[in-house]
Amino acid sequence: MVLKILCFAGSLCFLLFGMKLMSEGIQRNAGQKLQSALAFMTGNRFVGLFTGCFLTMIIQSSGATTVMLVSFVNAGLLTLEQSVGVIFGANIGTTVTAWIVALFGFNFKIEAFAIPIFGLGYFFTIVKKLKNYQGAGQALMGFGLVFIALGMLKDAFNFSDEHLVYFAKVQSFGTLSLCIAVFVGIIFTALIHSSSAMTAIVLTMASNRAVSWEFGAAMVIGSEIGSTIDSIMAAVGTKANAKRTALIHVMFNVATVVVALILFRPFLAFIDFLVPGSIESNIIYHIAALHTCFKLMGTVLFIPFTRQIATATRKIIKDDKEEETYIYHLEFSEKTARETPETIVFNAQKEIADFTDVVVEMFDALQIGIKSIDENFVQKEFVTIEKLETYTDQMYEQLTHYLVRCSSLSISDQSLENVNLMIQICEELESMADGCLSIANQIKKAVEKEMPFRQEDLERLLPYFELSRQLLQFIYKNVSKIERLSKEQFDFAAGLENQIDEERKNLKKIARKRLESGADVKAELLYLDIIRQIEKLGDRCFDLADDLERR
Repeated sequence: MVLKILCFAGSLCFLLFGMKLMSEGIQRNAGQKLQSALAFMTGNRFVGLFTGCFLTMIIQSSGATTVMLVSFVNAGLLTLEQSVGVIFGANIGTTVTAWIVALFGFNFKIEAFAIPIFGLGYFFTIVKKLKNYQGAGQALMGFGLVFIALGMLKDAFNFSDEHLVYFAKVQSFGTLSLCIAVFVGIIFTALIHSSSAMTAIVLTMASNRAVSWEFGAAMVIGSEIGSTIDSIMAAVGTKANAKRTALIHVMFNVATVVVALILFRPFLAFIDFLVPGSIESNIIYHIAALHTCFKLMGTVLFIPFTRQIATATRKIIKDDKEEETYIYHLEFSEKTARETPETIVFNAQKEIADFTDVVVEMFDALQIGIKSIDENFVQKEFVTIEKLETYTDQMYEQLTHYLVRCSSLSISDQSLENVNLMIQICEELESMADGCLSIANQIKKAVEKEMPFRQEDLERLLPYFELSRQLLQFIYKNVSKIERLSKEQFDFAAGLENQIDEERKNLKKIARKRLESGADVKAELLYLDIIRQIEKLGDRCFDLADDLERR
């Protein structure tokens, strides 16, 4: 018996590792396309349902989908209402694994195709010319390992008649046996973090007559609650909406289990009606069909109430307390990094967009100071710019550290290229924030020393500064996508940069002429310095455009 337990443990590890390898390989091969599909879906509950279902079918892991979902809600990429449909869809998508196991796992010698598939996948990962297909190779290796593990599990569950009699006794206690089965399903799924793996185990046990139809069905139903462990762990330390998303997952799964247990015997009779053949001869198909119908039932029951479910979670989990203004905090989720490393990179893009947004806000405040160099700017806008510059320092430090950690993850080459580009963008944005503060300090100096500035000089500065601001706005629209600029887009940015250079030359000529005619030296030198600083801001904006164009 000890040997049986050790064989089962080893087979289970093979199964879990194979599923993990397959999921990570698919995610790596797809890059951030799957995340993009999830992040930019509409608020329609049925679109969310389809998105969650399709995504989970592709990556073969509802846990990875829910971890990704919690992460996106926490980052503000998805609303709470949008997440509800995705959760429902993810539960349906995960049923594909059970059908793959039922259809292919027990009908012929698994090793006959599993080992060649694993070998083909390994070939993809070692040949340099096929480096773009390393993710696909990894997925094939995982796929092969899953079926090798199923063969090993089948052998591990090949019990003697004596053991089968013992199992039959445990399953002969009526309602108590069903409660035990549900409890085992919950605990074991929570321990292995995979309802798909749990269902594969139940199917294997059923095929070897180790569990009855009712006991196996109860274990599969119980696994629905155990599968929520990933979303719960992903929600630890997140914002209120992310915690609500995890709560929705728990509430939905628990409610579905309760309904299924209340209607347990009629539900099993319905499955028996749907699946042809006797239960004894087709028990694996009965269990696979129950797994699918059970999750479809929950979705049909609760999909009309997505808004009400979201509202209920808002009452249970209160809004976050107002945090101190201008304090930046970026959490690197180890759970998300393990489950869906590409999501970590995708979240960084959102933070880059926020970083750019802060710099745009500094530009707006600075423009007010250029319009009227007076005490009002020093008391209001200068204070804002100073605080925002401190905030950008925090963003630069934490985001750069975050991106460096991203570069060590198992991500696609495209994502790694995006990470390196985002590190450069962070440097440029931080330099631009420093430049804004330098100009604000010059304006403050002019106000405090009551330096004389002509209104016409200030009016000349505004269109000059506006050119830099337009260039930044152009960058703002493109930087969060981390996509290469087209020739037309780059030419537009280059045109703005040329206009900034020409205007700088004109303004410097005017200032020098006034110096020669006896104007206030300190005021004119300060005016020239502001011109130079604004030109440097334009250079930084164009450097960002150049980074995007050359990627």
